Parts: sequence; C-alpha cells; structure tokens
Amino acid sequence: MAEKTSAGKQFDVWAPFAESVTLLAEGQHHEMRSNDDGAEGWWTADVPRRAGTDYGYLVNGEGPFPDPRSQRQPDGVHALSRTFDATSYAWNDSDWAGRGLGGAVIYELHLGTFTPEGTLDTAAEKLDYLVELGIDFVELLPVNAFNGPHNWGYDGVLWFAVHEAYGGPEAYQRFVDAAHAAGLGVIQDVVYNHLGPSGNYLPKFGPYLKSGEGNTWGDSVNLDGPGSDEVRRYILDNAAMWLSDFHVDGLRLDAVHALRDERAVHILEDLASLADGIEAETGVPKTLIAESDLNNPRLIYRRDTNGYGLEGQWSDDFHHAVHVNLTGETAGYYADFDSLAALAKVLEHGFFHDGSYSSFRGRHHGRPIRPGLVHPAALVVCNQNHDQIGNRAAGDRLSSSLSYGRLALAAVLTMTSPFTPMLFMGEEFGASTPWQFFTSHPEEWLAEATAKGRLKEFERMGWDPALVPNPQDPETFERSKLKWEEAHDGDHARLLDLYGALANLRRSTPELAGGGFTDTHVDFSEEDKWLVLSRGAVRVACNFGDRTLTKAMDGEVLLATDSTAAVGNGKLTLPGESAAVVRLK
Repeated sequence: MAEKTSAGKQFDVWAPFAESVTLLAEGQHHEMRSNDDGAEGWWTADVPRRAGTDYGYLVNGEGPFPDPRSQRQPDGVHALSRTFDATSYAWNDSDWAGRGLGGAVIYELHLGTFTPEGTLDTAAEKLDYLVELGIDFVELLPVNAFNGPHNWGYDGVLWFAVHEAYGGPEAYQRFVDAAHAAGLGVIQDVVYNHLGPSGNYLPKFGPYLKSGEGNTWGDSVNLDGPGSDEVRRYILDNAAMWLSDFHVDGLRLDAVHALRDERAVHILEDLASLADGIEAETGVPKTLIAESDLNNPRLIYRRDTNGYGLEGQWSDDFHHAVHVNLTGETAGYYADFDSLAALAKVLEHGFFHDGSYSSFRGRHHGRPIRPGLVHPAALVVCNQNHDQIGNRAAGDRLSSSLSYGRLALAAVLTMTSPFTPMLFMGEEFGASTPWQFFTSHPEEWLAEATAKGRLKEFERMGWDPALVPNPQDPETFERSKLKWEEAHDGDHARLLDLYGALANLRRSTPELAGGGFTDTHVDFSEEDKWLVLSRGAVRVACNFGDRTLTKAMDGEVLLATDSTAAVGNGKLTLPGESAAVVRLK
C-alpha cells in the first residue's frame, strides 16, 4: 500500500461513497476530481497546502466535514480542520537512542488530570520528578481529538489530531522532545477498535465501520470487509505518524480483543511489521504493547514462530491477584483470584487463566505461555491503572481503603515481579484523589445515555449505584485531578520514597531486572498468609497477615517496608503487612 498522509503538497481525501467532493479552503470552494476513475476512491484538488489553512470537505453537497486525517481541530471535532506540517518542528533529540521494555518502569498518566492546567506543556514540567522516581517510559492516555473539553480520551473521532485543550500537535512534539532530553521514552495509547459517538463523520466518506458488527463501544472498524485495504492503511499511517513524525517510542494498543479481523495477516501483525521497519530505519526501538482480554500469548510471540510480533501485552491477571489478596474483594471478575495460590501462579507463569475455567466468563479461558518463546518482561503489570480505578463505581484508589503497609506490599510485588511494572499517576504517593469516569458531551441525549450506561455496567460487580458520580458533572473531572501538595506529606512521602527505592533496587539488582520464567519460583502459605518470591539469589518475602512471622533465611536485607524487619541467626523476622527483599548469602 502506498502511503497517504495529510501533509502532502495538495489536498486529497478517500471518499469511495461520494459522487462529488468539494474542498472548502480559506473560504473558497474547489471541486475535487476523482483519481483513477474512482476505482480506489481517492479525490484530489490541485490547491497548494499551506500551514494554518482552515479547510473541510463537502461530500455529495453535505458538510463541510473535517478531514478524516486532520492533524488539528482548533474549534472542535465538528468544525473545520487546520493544516499542520509535522515536519517543520526542529527536533533536539538526535542523541536519543531509546530503550526496550526489559528492566523498564512505565508511568501511565492522563494529561487533563495530571496537572491543574491539564496540558502537555505543564506535564513536561513534571518530567524531572518522573526521572527522580526512576521511571523509564511515560505512557499517555489517548490524546486524539474528541468532542467537549475533557474526557478519558477513548471517545476520540479524529485519530490524527491532538486534542486542542492539551496544546495541539506542536505541544505534543515539544513534550516528546523534552521527555527524550530527560532520558524518558514516550508510549502513546491509541484506540483502533472503535470511534467515539460525537463527531464521527468517517461513515460519510467511506466504509470505515462495519454496521451491525459491533463491540462493547459501537460498530467495529472495518478491518477485513470490502474497502478495508484503505481502512487498514488509515490505521497504519496513523501509527507511522506517532512513531515517525512525533518521535514516539511505542504505542499501547487499546482493547485488541475488539479488533475483528479475519484476514490471514492480522492488523496487529501489520502494525508490528510497520514498527519494526521504522525501528530499522531510525535505529531507535519502537515498542508495541497490546491491551488484551484474551490471555493469548500469540500476541507476543515472534512472527517467525506464528506470533503477531508485539513486544508486550497487559496482564490483568496480575492486577486481579494482587488486588484480591490485599483487599479481600471477590465480586465479579475477582472471584477466581481469592488465594495466594492464584498470585503464585501468576508470578511463576504470567497468566492465571491459561486454559483454566473462568467463573466470570462461564467458560475456560486463555492458554499457557511457552517460556522459551517469550521473556516475562513482555507482560506489563500493575496494581492500579486507569481502567481498574476509573471503572469502579466511585473511582476509588487502593489508597482510599488500604493501610500504608498493604500499599507498600502492592508496590513491592509490582516492582520486584519478573514482569514490566507500570504505575498509574499518583499511585507512587498514595494519592487521596479518586480517578473517576468523566465526560463533557455537549449533546443532552448523549450525556443522559452515558450516565445510564455507566450504571448498567456495574450490575455484575455488585457495586452500589448510589456511589456512581455523574460523568457529565464538571466536579467529577475536577475531583480526579492530582493534589501534588500531598506528595511530600506523612505516609504519602513515605510511599513515594519506597517507590523510588524500589525503582533504584530494580535497576541495580540484575535478578530483579532480568531473569526468565524458569528463574522465578514461589513458596507460600494460605494459612499463615505469607509468600516468598525467589528470583535467583534474591528473595522477596511478603507477609499479608497482621502478626510477625519468622522464615528461615540468611543474607542481606536490601530493602524492607518496615524498619523492624531483620535477618539474624539464619532467620528473617517480618512484621505483619510488610515485605522485605533479601539477597541470600
């Protein structure tokens, strides 16, 4: 497929459904001509593209609509597009060599609530803080254009445009440049499985969606039906824009289980091949990480072993096992994880559901990971993330219900696991603020439907609907912003220091930063509520109970969450609700 971008020397648009297309640029109408007698559906106008030109397309006399490949929407997703030349930015990151997932720590953040101002430029001012914390990658929730001033980002409708309230595309380039200068990689969360409900004009132009073949969020994207060649090119060109024009180091691919693709070569394989090509061209690693509900390790197997060739995927099983053992919550999809045995299985094998019965799904689920085909670092794990917090009834964090000791246990398990740890913004200091589901749909009908749909989602989890805030209430958004002043107070500061120490320990301890599945072993006692993770000569001992335990162990304590933990006379003394990392003699 030949590349089509919106940064060419003339205006062109794919509109196979159209009998006529008119370009509106700088207030003037220009009739467009069909290329190749309309065989491929591309239309062209011999009008020079100049930076800063406001334009749109009338399709069969209807419109004007924004450009499907618009890179700027200064007046919102229903208004005209504005030309933007991504190649005009003067980059300063020529010395940036990038890095892979192995040994890395990821920090997930939402731009609108990370800082009071909610912009890319103010987020860039926090990069030194992230470096000091020990972060390697910053992962941004979706930034593509959506309707309204604030949103999680998963209602985007113009995938090539950076949301204007965040600062637009040039601010995005400045952010990536600043991150690279600070030694941080950038991973961008992208959504290729659906489009938002407001401002989606793509069906006016062509068969971007498959009507009647929906997923959780609406009609599926047309990846394998008639006209899907250009739809796939639309996705691949978007990925190339982030990885090339915006110098992004990786993409987090949202809910790939909702990508309905029956072609012999799956779109994920195409994306992996694209990323590999850009990596070979630039010499900078380009990492693709899937969010997947499938527990299918084929996603992260190499393409020459019949895999898709992605570098990583999220493992929700780790989150669920940690969450249940710390909180005791067993409703809904947490039910199967109510044991230290579940946590031990995840730590040793990556997935809990690897062909086992899932009570939540009412069927067997997943398949085992073959240790020789993939490294544990390919699994990205967390004890909190935007979904697991924000999709709770009240958007409550672990810090709202757990003691410092149990928050510290969560930190140790995540940061010393054989996987790639990911933190969610504010987790590192036990933020008191919730992170709730918020929207700002201007349409009254959509606002009402969103609020009602939100209540229905929680039925299977047994959560109290009275706790669910109205996503349209501006206060729901404001409540979700971090309070940075608490990061250096009391137990907040203590937890922040622990996360920093864990990141440093992970970097300086080869057994924690490396080691494969066969190098990881777990012992535990359900009755006494302890678990010991063995990684080479390093032991990570966790006491989930409330009374002090002693374990036969001799060596040096590298880190402890309670100052009274100690090794002496061949024994480790470990207070309740605490953990210690020990190097054996």
